[in-house]
Amino acid sequence: MNVAIAAAPEPHILVVDDDAGLRQHISAYLAEHSLKVEVAQNAAEMEQILAAKPIEVVVLDVMMPGEDGLSICRRLAARNGPPVIMLSAMGDEVDRIVGLELGADDYLAKPCNPRELLARIRAVIRRREEGGGRLSADLGYSFAGFQLDMSRRQLKAPNGVLVLLTAGEFALLLAFLSHPNRVLSRDELLERARGGEADVFDRAIDVQISRLRRKLHACTEQELILTYRGSGYMFDADVRRP
Repeated sequence: MNVAIAAAPEPHILVVDDDAGLRQHISAYLAEHSLKVEVAQNAAEMEQILAAKPIEVVVLDVMMPGEDGLSICRRLAARNGPPVIMLSAMGDEVDRIVGLELGADDYLAKPCNPRELLARIRAVIRRREEGGGRLSADLGYSFAGFQLDMSRRQLKAPNGVLVLLTAGEFALLLAFLSHPNRVLSRDELLERARGGEADVFDRAIDVQISRLRRKLHACTEQELILTYRGSGYMFDADVRRP
């Protein structure tokens, strides 16, 4: 008897950019590589699509009329929305760091190579899938009064409040929890938390760690992420698996 095997659903991407030509160029390339693509030219259209469809990654332009990409990124991160990859003609390191500080999971300078954008999108999707997949077997982690529920991708603080994490912060926290009390170099963290295939500058890890450290420290007086100058970072906690 022949058994039909259902094909995996195409990842659903939303491209938000006021440049119609660029939207068409990016969406056509992504669609050719097995991604389902929606497009929006501003924040209002983006919100309509997010309310109606399960978007996995948002590709977001920084400079747009009306609400700009940085403000949109901040809003999406605050409500634990989909991962965001920002695109900007302002490609220097300061601008990238600002985007990452506001919650972006990755950042590319325009004009970007569509092939590189595709690689970044796949890396973000894979990190999210790997986090969810491991959870069905491992349930989660507990440390310093925190509870990480892998199946729901939720971090609960010692006082019971949910700590909102971006996809990048979640992946970084997993890298630390998988290797507690061990110094991890930037290269190791880049490999484990950001996929390894993208040419990500070292400061990206510093920004992600600073952001994660602030969120954890807001809930506990214990310093959980220690810096070892010239070597890397260590997660200083007794980590348990339920």
